[in-house]
Amino acid sequence: MTKQRSLLSILMITLLANTHIMAEINKFTASSTIREVTNAPAFGDFGRLLLPANHSYWSGETLGDLRLTWYNGIRPEKTVEIVNTLHSRAAAGQTVFFDLYTGAEKKDDPRKKDTGLFFFKGKPGERFALCCAGGGFAYVGAMHDSFPHALELSKKGYNAFAVIYRSGANNAMEDMARAVSFIFAHAKELEISTDCYSTWGGSAGARMAAWMGSYGPAEFGGDKLPRPGTVVMQYTGLSECTRNDPPTFAVCGTSDGIADWRVMKQRIDRLDSYGIATEFHSYKGLPHGFGLGIGTVAEGWLDKAVAFWERQMKK
Repeated sequence: MTKQRSLLSILMITLLANTHIMAEINKFTASSTIREVTNAPAFGDFGRLLLPANHSYWSGETLGDLRLTWYNGIRPEKTVEIVNTLHSRAAAGQTVFFDLYTGAEKKDDPRKKDTGLFFFKGKPGERFALCCAGGGFAYVGAMHDSFPHALELSKKGYNAFAVIYRSGANNAMEDMARAVSFIFAHAKELEISTDCYSTWGGSAGARMAAWMGSYGPAEFGGDKLPRPGTVVMQYTGLSECTRNDPPTFAVCGTSDGIADWRVMKQRIDRLDSYGIATEFHSYKGLPHGFGLGIGTVAEGWLDKAVAFWERQMKK
């Protein structure tokens, strides 16, 4: 009887422990308030950067009714998955956020307090992708335009980062260059490969990804490091490019009132004429900021982009 009671006690303890673990993994739901998420102890001070630091560009009380300026198709289930993934990892003691600047640098420029690097860890030793959300260089729409991409890339085994940057194109590129430099400097501790890394971005973030590809981190104040091996761009009207640009994959919607798909196509055609590997997809009827495109004609575009990146790895 004593042995049976001991076994029962062990089973109960195990059940309670597993219940606690599952509660931490699935801590938040679509009805969870945004304040509850950003103030979660596991996130510490960086929880506030899960959403734009400039509050005038987002609205909503809960994860389910979050809205971001200029963006369409925000998926509550994806938002919930993102915050639960980051929370469960942080609660387990994993580092999911890195500061880009020192305390002294933040004191000199208080705007640098609103920067950082979220980490979606993949397989040890695998390559990395740096994702840049858009927001017109006025804010960072990461919850729809870089976190979902980084999460999906990590599911495929790649180590993905999402950079939170200051407003203004010059500031954004300085922060992105600092992010690339940080990743390279800490590659061993992060357990990542820096070979043929990729930069991803939507809207303003796509310009960042492309500029990093064209000029490299040193041009924007970072370390003298290789340019990305692949650039992935979504919905931006950027026309400039160079003969030294990396292989580039681009997508846009034909009903985008902000970024004309024809401009994107012209840029890709020019790169193609330079002998640079390219791939372009336009999606009929889609507006600006469709993100992963879940439930639209663009669904699955990220898989195509990953396949394109993987082809460059083999060269």
